[in-house]
Amino acid sequence: MSLPTRRYFINSSIGIAAALSASAAFAADEKGAAGTGDEPKKKPSTKPSISGANDRINVAVIGCGGRGQSHIGDLLRLDQNANLVALCDPDSKHLQDSADHVEEESGEAPKTYTDIRKMLEDKSIDAVSIATPNHWHTLAAIWAIQAGKDVYVEKPLSHNLSEGRRLLDYARKYKKIVLHGTQSRSAVGMRQAMTFLQEGGLGKVFLARGLCYKGRPSIGLVGKDIDPPATVDYDLWCGPAPKSPLHRAKLHYDWHWFWESGNGDIGNQGVHQMDIAAWGLNRRELPIKVQSIGGRFGYTDDGQTPNTQIAVMDWADGAQVIFEVRGLKTKAIRGAKDEGVCNVFYGTEGSMVCSASYGKVNVYAPDGSKIEMPEYDTGGNYNHFTNFLKAIKSRELAYEHGEVEAGHLSSAMCHLTNMSYRLGTKVPFNANTHAFGDDKAAGATFERMEEHLGQNHVPLESTEYMLGPALAVDPKTERITNNEAGNALLTRDYRAPFVVPDHVA
Repeated sequence: MSLPTRRYFINSSIGIAAALSASAAFAADEKGAAGTGDEPKKKPSTKPSISGANDRINVAVIGCGGRGQSHIGDLLRLDQNANLVALCDPDSKHLQDSADHVEEESGEAPKTYTDIRKMLEDKSIDAVSIATPNHWHTLAAIWAIQAGKDVYVEKPLSHNLSEGRRLLDYARKYKKIVLHGTQSRSAVGMRQAMTFLQEGGLGKVFLARGLCYKGRPSIGLVGKDIDPPATVDYDLWCGPAPKSPLHRAKLHYDWHWFWESGNGDIGNQGVHQMDIAAWGLNRRELPIKVQSIGGRFGYTDDGQTPNTQIAVMDWADGAQVIFEVRGLKTKAIRGAKDEGVCNVFYGTEGSMVCSASYGKVNVYAPDGSKIEMPEYDTGGNYNHFTNFLKAIKSRELAYEHGEVEAGHLSSAMCHLTNMSYRLGTKVPFNANTHAFGDDKAAGATFERMEEHLGQNHVPLESTEYMLGPALAVDPKTERITNNEAGNALLTRDYRAPFVVPDHVA
């Protein structure tokens, strides 16, 4: 069943009481060592096979933490089409626990490695699935390409903007399949929704909001250097990043909130919604202007990245993305009822809310009445790995399915917003500071952020926030034209021998 046609959308009388005001009004006015296992004892499988597949693809998973566990699970479900033959992780506990799980589920013990370089020497591996911390994504992918492997790489594609372009160049030169882990690209409901938008279902879409309202507790304040877990080869864990002393209670996961390894929540959960925003607006190039503000409010801890952030991105034709991150307790945006993580699109003929389930879509007419829409099977993760394996067989992967170029765009948009934030200056919350000039939609978003912080007992009268500069971006060169300090943040200094190549070789 397809989404309603544009004519149906305009003329339908089906609806319920408005949960979202007319789009234009709301947009402007609302407030180590390798080891091998035994010979395989493969259990029989009843999983669906890829049509036309003649043999199974040998896949290795790099990174066996939380996200890596999801990769392992999805690949095990696809065991008629993929052999999960190897695992790699610098944490020996993660590695062994995951290897035991794979053997228990499949009847076959995977090879295990702590050092990715050793694993990539195995010519029997056809493809890799990368679920490492962000600072390893690009280098692991490029090394895999150089070793002749196809690549599934988790979001964000890169740790900085320049890395994404370099990975894209490697994929093109070596003709390798590189799929970005924005699973909504393979979710049936989201693909239908994007088609609806691009065929004019909302008329001309002028604004896309991305919401990452995701509660994050404080990570605590240790106030001193601590030793990494004894099971971790910390040199390999750091890889391309500086081998800095560990200055947080947990090595794993909380790396998201430190600039050396992570990109904050806008580059964690938020990159999914950033990708959908660009997709819905039919963007295939960077914005020409980016500005970000925010701070880490409501608790004092070791984290560096903002837990509260607004980013505004503008294109030459007037299209705009406004992105919000909220880590403190918050109410959903009006019209996105019970949806703390979602996208909202505003057009001349209505509004659309796309949920984080990637299958539920709510559409509202200009008068605020709700248009009934079908719900689709989501299956984003499972479908995404299926599409990856199909692409390896066919040697074809479309941009719209999350190919490396699409991943580079959505990741680069996150990086640009963080660049503005990091280049900012601290200013007080007061009426004399106009963070976004005369931009009414952005100004209303800022006012809502102030309300939100007040509701969380943040004393605005004695609090400062980071006001980032408006960065002018050249989409062709992917450089900043008005801020040389911004260009310095396009890449990083790498720690030998874990160096992302400057140019494709």
